[in-house]
Amino acid sequence: MMFKRLRSDIQCILDRDPAARSRLEVLTCYPGVHALIFHRISHRLWYSRMFWLARFISNFSRWFTGIEIHPAATIGERVFLDHAMGVVIGETAVVGDGCTIYQGVTLGGTTLYKNTKRHPTLGKDVVVGAGAKVLGGFEVGDGARIGSNSVVTKAVPKGATAVGNPARIIEQSSDVKREEAAAKMGFSAYGVSQNDDPVSQALRGLIDNAQTQEEQIALLWATLEKLSKGSAEMPQGAVKTTQFQSDRLNKLLE
Repeated sequence: MMFKRLRSDIQCILDRDPAARSRLEVLTCYPGVHALIFHRISHRLWYSRMFWLARFISNFSRWFTGIEIHPAATIGERVFLDHAMGVVIGETAVVGDGCTIYQGVTLGGTTLYKNTKRHPTLGKDVVVGAGAKVLGGFEVGDGARIGSNSVVTKAVPKGATAVGNPARIIEQSSDVKREEAAAKMGFSAYGVSQNDDPVSQALRGLIDNAQTQEEQIALLWATLEKLSKGSAEMPQGAVKTTQFQSDRLNKLLE
């Protein structure tokens, strides 16, 4: 059983990491694989009530790999700890099948009470970006994405994306369009805070307005071209564009 899971762990890395060249390379040179091997040993010892030995092996794994996984944590199959230096997975955390966790991630707790669910549960195929902190005993739905350096303190719905500090949830089509528009402006909306921040609300309104204007301008140009059938000349000095100029946004924010 253990060797079967090891084969699936190695294969998932070969499938997801273009830098991986062979099974031997993955087995000998990937600390994420080593950390999972040590964890499965310590996890079995922990639930055999050999607590000290389980913690000792876990601590040795932390020293050897730079990855800290509590022996009581539950780790599914085909989990990929990519690079993974500085990853911390707490005692009551659950990591579902097929998850990908990058370096510097913390699956931590927010309470000091024992015998409670203090750490998050990741569903299947969740991706947690580098440096993200997922803190609390809530669930992150299947297929969800956690942006790099995000700080997540509430549940993330299935298939949604959480970005920012504190994290906000992107799941509606309007939110996705806003992020795309912000990216075209050369402005990262990931850095804005929650809805109670008036500056955040103003920026979102500005982005939405700019996106609406872009769509209206594109429709006007399409209509003009259709009416003229390509024969009429453009007015002198007219410049056809459907992209917001980033310097305008910078001036408005000065």
